[in-house]
Amino acid sequence: MAEHRSMQRAALLDAARSLLSEGGTEALTFPALAERTGLARSSVYEYFRSRAAVVEELCEVDFPVWAAEVSAAMEREVSPQRKVEAYVRAQLELVGDRRHRAVVAISASELDAGAREKIRAAHGSLVAMIVSALADLGHAEPRLAAMLVQGIVDAAVRRLELGAAEEPSVIADAAVAMVLRGVQG
Repeated sequence: MAEHRSMQRAALLDAARSLLSEGGTEALTFPALAERTGLARSSVYEYFRSRAAVVEELCEVDFPVWAAEVSAAMEREVSPQRKVEAYVRAQLELVGDRRHRAVVAISASELDAGAREKIRAAHGSLVAMIVSALADLGHAEPRLAAMLVQGIVDAAVRRLELGAAEEPSVIADAAVAMVLRGVQG
């Protein structure tokens, strides 16, 4: 019984990822989840109390996977500059991943305070990965620099999500250049 329940929960999360990445926030409804999984609508409520609960669990399940991918990309590099570049590029490569697109699709304003705090903490752990590389580069305030680097990454993510006129590689190159060289170009 527990295994069946676990499989149903995983199917619901997978359906939620698909719905969010295909149609954004509006597409994530309990009737749509029920239709995608073959469950009765009332059964969906047995697993999740709200859309926010679905998104919160997606973050809990998917964020550690993303963080591990970013960490692995950084660990493959030796120099601090290359670690910083890997940090930026790995996150931007994840933009096309439906796990990432699903969570980005729902704004934090739709989540309760507890869910927003969990997401903030998860992002904080991601930002913490780059602090030592920035310290090695000589930043006097590496934690502040890490937050600003993440701001550039977030802006590049939004640009990619909007389907900007620039190719994704151009956006990634510009973000890396901005992070490593600032506005000097």
